[in-house]
Amino acid sequence: MTFFRNALATALLVPTVLAAETPLVAHLSVELNASQPVDQGCKLSFVVVNGHEQDVSKVVYEAVLFDTQGQVSSLMLFDFGKLPAKRPRVRQFVVPNQSCDGVGQVLVNGVTQCDGVGLPEDACMRDLKLGSRTGIEVAG
Repeated sequence: MTFFRNALATALLVPTVLAAETPLVAHLSVELNASQPVDQGCKLSFVVVNGHEQDVSKVVYEAVLFDTQGQVSSLMLFDFGKLPAKRPRVRQFVVPNQSCDGVGQVLVNGVTQCDGVGLPEDACMRDLKLGSRTGIEVAG
């Protein structure tokens, strides 16, 4: 019986030890969560999670919007502002004079500003996780 108890304890401990030895990759996660027509154009709602140990005091992404035919329709700056460490935040942006069903893709073209004490230089682009819960693709 002792043998089985020890084997079970070892089996349960191994995944925990391996998980502790595998470092978590710090990254930012940007998900297009919703698009909504508004009088001024199309409102895009993003859920952003800062996976870093440090707060991001300001991040601004350059984004290119493509229409459903794959042609560039506009270039915008999305200022996500302050992103506290390990916390989700929702940010909304209105794309003026644009119907939501006319947007086919949002391309994160680069970062124009990424500030935060103790953050690596490429913290806002390295391992950037992108996704969408809409019919609009998000790429980068």
